[in-house]
Amino acid sequence: MSILRTEHSEKGLFYITRKEHFNAAHKLYVAAWSLEQNLEVFGKCANANWHGHNFTLFVTIKGKPDPITGFVMNLKELSKMLKHEVVDQLDHQNLNLDVPWLVGIQPSIENIIAAIWNRLADKLPDYAALHQIRLVETENNFVDYFG
Repeated sequence: MSILRTEHSEKGLFYITRKEHFNAAHKLYVAAWSLEQNLEVFGKCANANWHGHNFTLFVTIKGKPDPITGFVMNLKELSKMLKHEVVDQLDHQNLNLDVPWLVGIQPSIENIIAAIWNRLADKLPDYAALHQIRLVETENNFVDYFG
């Protein structure tokens, strides 16, 4: 069942967030630079043997609740989409080598989150919109992205 909503005003929108987790390894390194320069810029993140993180992903969508279900979007459906499009693709992978949609991209948290946004933005139903993604890399480091 789909409900067509024509109201697109920002007033009265609801913002719902789904949290997911994945574990992945990566290395920040510029091949054209010396080892010393890489270590100076990236520190331990330039480790030749990679390093890993327990990432936490928050995806916030916005919209108006459906008059029948009361949902902006069914969170079960959002969870399925996030698992299929992001978590299953990234979990226990080497982000430099194993993920086709990240190959050739420096896997900084900023670039990872932008790539996640690009995977999700056109997958949402017409009545919901991607508002924000937060990717937590460590307890001290996270990035918010609004597309």
